[in-house]
Amino acid sequence: MTDFPAPGKLNLFLHVLGRRADGYHELQTVFRLIDRADRIRIAPREDGEVRFSGMFGDDNLCLRAARLLKQSTASKLGADIALEKRLPVGGGLGGGSSDAATVLLALNRVWKLSLPRARLLELGAKLGADVPFFLFGHNALGEGIGERLAALELPAAWYLVITPQVAVSTKEIFSAALTGESKRLKIPPFFPGRGRNDLEAAVTARYPEVAAQLAWLRERSAQARMTGSGACVFAEFANEAEARAIQSQMPRGMDGFVAQGLDRHPLYDWAE
Repeated sequence: MTDFPAPGKLNLFLHVLGRRADGYHELQTVFRLIDRADRIRIAPREDGEVRFSGMFGDDNLCLRAARLLKQSTASKLGADIALEKRLPVGGGLGGGSSDAATVLLALNRVWKLSLPRARLLELGAKLGADVPFFLFGHNALGEGIGERLAALELPAAWYLVITPQVAVSTKEIFSAALTGESKRLKIPPFFPGRGRNDLEAAVTARYPEVAAQLAWLRERSAQARMTGSGACVFAEFANEAEARAIQSQMPRGMDGFVAQGLDRHPLYDWAE
């Protein structure tokens, strides 16, 4: 089996601008790729079967991505897929969406399909709102429900990401979020610390562990905030040493990791 990375993301800010007629929320966000990643292992099969081994059920995003690609291209090939999770589930780091994107990118090459990036983006949008960002492959300004993407150059940075041991329901948090409280930012350029995460208040009110760990991090970095719909919180640093210095102060029972920001997806060149 060949091993492929599925990197995580951070939302450097997330503004909920209003509710749309279709029930979704109009967003503005900046997506940042990080080098912390799940690992996807794939081996092609000649019999056309798509099989998954791992802790997740038959409806996981890796399988759904593979089946959608096979159905859309009528490929006669199959695959054995295995997933090693290193990104927390329900953490706001985009792990499941990234896993699906990596399956599409990898199988597009393994099955010799040669689908262009634009077609992969169309397929990704059917799997989840964050999947197109990982297929897009660059740090980006995201608007709409996150599907309208514009590449964004971001400065080199390191992040301390704290991972409260709770899984947040994205649907629940969006239904409770205040809309229209934030204004649309004019970007580019984007500077660290701009904007906020409009979902933080709803999450911290429901999950005391997230509130406590965010408060701890804010005592050490004024720019600390939550990513996505939670539960992970993070702070940005200019270099690895600064991030690890704060990590070394984390009290017993608090988990987290240090990650470097990426300029683009490791498999970016796998689609045209």
